Amino acid sequence: MDIQNFYRGDEFEAYRFLGAHFGDGYTTFRTFAPGAVRISVIGDFNGWNETPMGKVQDGNFWECTIKDADPGMMYKYRIYKKDGSCTDHVDPYGFFSEKRPGHASIIATLDSDIFTDKKWLDSRGNHYDKPINMYEMHFGSWRKKDEDTCYSYDELAEVLIPYLKKNGYNYVELMPLNEYPADESWGYQGTGFFSPTSRYGNPDGLRRFINKCHENDIGVIMDFIAVHFAVDDYALRNYDGTALYEYPNAAVGYNEWGSCNFMHSRGEVRSFLQSAAYYWLKEFHFDGLRFDAVSNLIYWQGNVNRGENKPATDFLKGMNNGLKERIPDIMLIAEDSSSYPRVTQPAWANGLGFDYKWDMGWMNDTLDYFRLPPDKRTEKYHMLTFSMMYYHSERFILPFSHDENVHGKATIIQKMNGQYEQKFPQARALYLYMMTHPGKKLNFMGGEIGQFREWDETREQDWDILHYPLHDAFRRYMKELNEIYIKNPALWENDYRDEGFQWIDCHCEQKCVYVYKRCGGGQTVAAVFNFSDRNADYSLHIENASKLRLLIDTDNQIYGGNTVPDAELKLQDGTVNMVLSPFSGRLYQIAFQT
Repeated sequence: MDIQNFYRGDEFEAYRFLGAHFGDGYTTFRTFAPGAVRISVIGDFNGWNETPMGKVQDGNFWECTIKDADPGMMYKYRIYKKDGSCTDHVDPYGFFSEKRPGHASIIATLDSDIFTDKKWLDSRGNHYDKPINMYEMHFGSWRKKDEDTCYSYDELAEVLIPYLKKNGYNYVELMPLNEYPADESWGYQGTGFFSPTSRYGNPDGLRRFINKCHENDIGVIMDFIAVHFAVDDYALRNYDGTALYEYPNAAVGYNEWGSCNFMHSRGEVRSFLQSAAYYWLKEFHFDGLRFDAVSNLIYWQGNVNRGENKPATDFLKGMNNGLKERIPDIMLIAEDSSSYPRVTQPAWANGLGFDYKWDMGWMNDTLDYFRLPPDKRTEKYHMLTFSMMYYHSERFILPFSHDENVHGKATIIQKMNGQYEQKFPQARALYLYMMTHPGKKLNFMGGEIGQFREWDETREQDWDILHYPLHDAFRRYMKELNEIYIKNPALWENDYRDEGFQWIDCHCEQKCVYVYKRCGGGQTVAAVFNFSDRNADYSLHIENASKLRLLIDTDNQIYGGNTVPDAELKLQDGTVNMVLSPFSGRLYQIAFQT
């Protein structure tokens, strides 16, 4: 490792120098702790007695080599501070960890011959002009072996991958799999930024999971936290007796989640974080990272009124640019609720360097609209047209994420206005609107079966509701809708080009009817919606169109609706009259006159 690069914040492989590295019967331990008075390694290999570490390099790094310290053995660093006290810390660069509630680091190797996914890696990319249908999930609560036992990385691969393939998802986004102490933090309060959580097995188990996904043409994205870390004393907080990773000032040192903010103005911190990001991409073959709470990096404490956090935005630009230089075909995704410009422009073009940004504005406007009573939707009609006013400013992903299914917000289907049975047709129409709107897609687990209970990380999803006809029909609808999305290039090839979308009618306020075209791959489709609670007589005109072939009707009886739709409609001079069911949507492929 180039030490000057490390201090400048330009290092991306600090984990190859720091941490515990095994070879030829010896393990070399190295840690960065400039404020420490002395440090010892304690672990299984020395009976948890102290083996002193010595200063190396410029005196800010500590090192020792121990014989018979083998992979699988636990260890900690005992760090003595200037006040005479000491604290046992996990290794900030540790590659594996003891299962909670324990928290020791575990010696693990980086070398792996597990991967057989070269064909996948050679074909992957940012997929701006390809379909991306992400299934976001929490690893431990999608399904459980029993009430208290989670599937391992290997076990979940056997049941999850067939489910994803059967139901039309080509990407899975995993909530954080870095090590963390409290289950209820879902991984967002990390203690092991290089350590796959031991809740579900060992690092090679995670590698096998990703490899198997790739063998089945499923990409894997992981949530990554570069904003903050857990306050547990055994981890990064006051690591060497000083605020080494965090701010020394409490006004910016702690955030709304009660955790410590990383101090991105320090080169050592930048090198730590971007090395961790590169580590997951390089050593585990993740196809991309979704960066959590980016607005809290862009602005001080996430508050636009406090101004831009320039050290943090510079960090994002440098990290994203460096990751792209090293692995050009990965996806970098920002969860950013702000209106900060050029998030998805390259760093060299004065952007932040992400490939995609979650469209939180679209998500909030859409869900707020569907919460409205039908008689209020006419006056709020343009809540659903506003997204196309700003859409081309960034490359967006449309997210219905875990955040919209928890903490009293209600699940997506529960958010729909009205009583139980009224929610299903609205949810079917909502998801058709989502899947035909420009942008890549992300849906949280449980949404595809119409789950009403909010997500709880301690319980698996309510799979038993599929015994009820409305839920089983909804499952079928979502499966077939996903397949239509994947198979029809008009819905994704030109997501970020002007020619990909055109309004046909966005001024039918009194009827709450919306109509637009999507174009791509030599195909043109028309999406027609009635979001009112009444039948709507509607005259659809499409210039030079001769007939419409139905791809899907949300009100079809097979999905729990009330109609048996016509498979094809002929147009006279480009016009056809139709009756649109309440809370419904239709998607047609257009045939034009030759």
